[in-house]
Amino acid sequence: MPSTTQSPQISLGPVLYYWTREHYADFYREAADWPVDIVTLGETVCSRRRDMKLDDWLGIGRELSQSGKQVVLASQTLIESEADLRDLRKLCDNGDFIVEANDQSALQRLSSARLPFIAGAALNLYNPATLGVMARAGMQRWQVPVEMSREDLARLIDDCHQTGVSQPCEVFAYGHLPLAWSSRCFTARRHQKPKDRCQFVCQQYPEGLALRSQEAHDVFTLNGIQTLSGACQDLRHELSAMTEMGVSVARLSPRATGMAEVVNAFDQARHGKLPAPDPLALVDAEMCDGYWYGRPGMDNSRTQAG
Repeated sequence: MPSTTQSPQISLGPVLYYWTREHYADFYREAADWPVDIVTLGETVCSRRRDMKLDDWLGIGRELSQSGKQVVLASQTLIESEADLRDLRKLCDNGDFIVEANDQSALQRLSSARLPFIAGAALNLYNPATLGVMARAGMQRWQVPVEMSREDLARLIDDCHQTGVSQPCEVFAYGHLPLAWSSRCFTARRHQKPKDRCQFVCQQYPEGLALRSQEAHDVFTLNGIQTLSGACQDLRHELSAMTEMGVSVARLSPRATGMAEVVNAFDQARHGKLPAPDPLALVDAEMCDGYWYGRPGMDNSRTQAG
């Protein structure tokens, strides 16, 4: 099985929620000083979130690049209109930063233009044959589907190396797991508003709207047209195992507050500095790691072990 001697890089994924311009600016100003190697920018969820334009993301990207970060621009995951396609073409042709392709439209645009790209998790890449096709099309790195177990991933990485596919992979290591996208906006529906007149109510929930069961368990997190897991995945105790497997990047999904502490905890973990015992209480939320261990996604192995 392939093994690396270097701990995974830490990447900061795109902000999945809808924040104000000031919040984005403050967040990335602080992120410039965090021990992250890669920062992915852009609106990946809803085209109606128009506070930030492409030029705004490019400006932030240039500032982060000057701070030594590798910058990636992420495409929207669900393309619904010709306007979305026009914005996608501008994003792919930005000329400054590599693009993370999160749907087939972006993949087609980038590969046709012979531009290098990052393959997003929503592309659902599960086998070495597909990854080989993507590599020949210009893929530089690929993201592991969030529901893939560590055993399946280890086999896939091994199979890729045996077939000559050496592009690095990225694991979603922290945050509410992106599970599904819909043409309907569930947050607007919660407020009894139509999607096209939503009044941007999702901006009231900078970390999403919790959907709880009758037993008061966090089942899902609603984020406009996106559905996330209710519990927050935390795989920082798995960074050493990722190193042995050959995982190159651990992705952290931004949250509205306390993200500096999350980044520092992962930075310490990748250098072998894990406190013990550690309840993984980085956030006031239920934790999960079930998918990683081949079980239902909302399971928490550390709670069950205790």
